[in-house]
Amino acid sequence: MVYNYKEVYKKYGSAYQINKAVKEQKIYKIDSGIYSDKENNHYLEVFTKKYLDAIISGDSAYYYHNLTDVIPAKIFITTKRNATRYKDKHIKQSYSEDKYFSIGKTIINYEGVNINIYDKERMLIELAKNKNNIPYDYYKEIINNYRKIKDELDIFKIEDYANAFPNSEKIMAIIQDEVF
Repeated sequence: MVYNYKEVYKKYGSAYQINKAVKEQKIYKIDSGIYSDKENNHYLEVFTKKYLDAIISGDSAYYYHNLTDVIPAKIFITTKRNATRYKDKHIKQSYSEDKYFSIGKTIINYEGVNINIYDKERMLIELAKNKNNIPYDYYKEIINNYRKIKDELDIFKIEDYANAFPNSEKIMAIIQDEVF
């Protein structure tokens, strides 16, 4: 299991005892402030402890929802606008206004790890909003995969999400034309 510093400190009581446990290999230091009781961990398990306030979005969300087979080079995350700016070459951070941040936030189990991610309906809204900024072939692949699962999507949720954003009529028109 992966722990943050606060959790390890609570268990061991002091920085000295933590360092001693690391030297004795009772726990392993994975990254700054991240520890584990085993040497090798799933990268998403480490990610979820390191970026507690982040929601997986963008290309990563499409991949984890099986809407594309293109493995993203980085983990795409969204945080609130006033959140810490992460300087990690393995992530691509975007920022959201507080009123949009939690729309569609859910938790899924991916390869045994629970991750915060935007649901498929929210990601469809994002796809429609950003249609002109996405490479055409990539967009078409994702849209075709949405067409395959259209009966699984919650149309009321999509409408509610779209209505929360500016240009909701345009977003819904794109979704109606492309998916349903």
